[in-house]
Amino acid sequence: MTDQRLLANGRLAASTEMSPRQVVEKTELLASIPAGTQVYVTDLGNAPEDMIVSACRLLKDNGLVAVPHMAARRYPSVEAFERRIRRLTGEAGATEVLAIAGEAEKPGPLTCSVKMIETGLFDSLGIARIAVAGHPEGAPDIKPETIRSFLMRKHELAANSDAEFRIVTQFGFDPHRVSLWLDELRAWGNEFPVHVGVAGPAKMTTLLKYAAFAGVENSLNFLKKRGGAVVSMLAGYDPETTVEPLETRVTSQPASQLAQIHVYPFGGVQKTADWLHGRGSWSFQNLTSTLTANESA
Repeated sequence: MTDQRLLANGRLAASTEMSPRQVVEKTELLASIPAGTQVYVTDLGNAPEDMIVSACRLLKDNGLVAVPHMAARRYPSVEAFERRIRRLTGEAGATEVLAIAGEAEKPGPLTCSVKMIETGLFDSLGIARIAVAGHPEGAPDIKPETIRSFLMRKHELAANSDAEFRIVTQFGFDPHRVSLWLDELRAWGNEFPVHVGVAGPAKMTTLLKYAAFAGVENSLNFLKKRGGAVVSMLAGYDPETTVEPLETRVTSQPASQLAQIHVYPFGGVQKTADWLHGRGSWSFQNLTSTLTANESA
């Protein structure tokens, strides 16, 4: 029996992300993304709410699935948080979100993603799918036991929610570490489907910057040692070194929670799209049914 998480060509399906400004001002990029693909809309605190809502509406109008970031600490009040959800669902037709803590100079009352979920507003205002963050290599300034506690609390909340939950992980370069973390997740009793974060094709100098910011330098060092530091710096990064072992895991371990990949387009959206089309994770056949199947895997 063919594993439904893999496409007919044996590849994992993929989502990606764009900033609100990219969606609104570079709409030509949307033509490179197949219908039904989940496109996460980032929120770094530098885009107004109107632009975020407009970006999500544009994605929907182009046959794509908008997944706006909901950064808890950036809402000055619960009322502001509720208004954002109402606008995303009512004006943009969004049904999915990524719930994260986010950063803010003056955090509001919602200090973490758990607090947002605990309000019950995602459920009551029409959000059908909630993605939460996963950190296979840990996170800067957060103790591992804290990460585990928050993730398991979300698992408890999911049991009483009408929404489907999934984990979307931080990017990394060591597929073995990801596999170990997936095993740990299962041992904890967490059954969320997992979309593993992968850096798209990019120059090594670009990846060094993002890896330092995200706290995954050890994983990047693993990549450099594997390919030879000088060669890697000159040749750039080939995401297949990360993705192909993940696809092998799906085939060899059917019980794995690994459902698909989420590609961070550090080298640019078009370059990422070209790579995903070339490897067969994206095609212009309708992917809606495949992505839906992945959510239930």
